[in-house]
Amino acid sequence: VQLQASGGGLVQAGDSLRLSCAASGRTFSEYFMGWFRQAPGKEREFVASLRWSRFDTYYAASVKGRFTISRDNAKNTVYLQMNSLKPEDTAVYYCAGRRVTSNEYELWGQGTLVTVSS
Repeated sequence: VQLQASGGGLVQAGDSLRLSCAASGRTFSEYFMGWFRQAPGKEREFVASLRWSRFDTYYAASVKGRFTISRDNAKNTVYLQMNSLKPEDTAVYYCAGRRVTSNEYELWGQGTLVTVSS
């Protein structure tokens, strides 16, 4: 089972970026897939999540209205569309997965760095 995150980069404030998380090794129909981020010197924080088999989505207050999480079943990929980026969005972004029956994310991908310059 593997989660492969990609799409990070250096952008300016106000720009957009789309992160991808390619999932492989199992079916994820009974999973929540999420994005987390960790800024330098800070703890990892929740960004957004969705239930793979439904349309339920959840967002942190700090990104609601700017970020959109989505998935492509055919590609087994979860996306995080980030618009109106701010310098405070600078962080390493991680994708993760957990069973719908669990409270803990047990699957983690490697991080992808997003840097937003002012």
